[in-house]
Amino acid sequence: MRHFACLFALTALLLCSCHTSTPTKEITAEMAYEGVNNYCHEEYDWTIAKENPDIMYVTMGEETDSAYQVIFRSYTAAFIYFYVDKASGTTRMVECAPGLDMEDDDDERQSSVGTINLFDYLEKD
Repeated sequence: MRHFACLFALTALLLCSCHTSTPTKEITAEMAYEGVNNYCHEEYDWTIAKENPDIMYVTMGEETDSAYQVIFRSYTAAFIYFYVDKASGTTRMVECAPGLDMEDDDDERQSSVGTINLFDYLEKD
């Protein structure tokens, strides 16, 4: 009987340890906006926008099958495009400075500025 109890406890322990993470749910448009908005409010100084809120904002952009685009406009008129992967939450950031005197299709106007994990900027339940 004692061997049976030990075997049962060992089996239960092994079964519990096999499932260490919860399944990730797909990112929604609302989650993409919330996470990017939280990131922008944490990383950028919004005091200048208190008097003129139109100079800084976060808005949704285009959506593809695999990603959401969320756009941040800085008071400098630069745009940062956040591309949020719907499956993983990995978010690629690309900055575009439209004030530069360059053609619209010139790749030098855009530069990659990094990545973030969207889940780091979502409210915890």
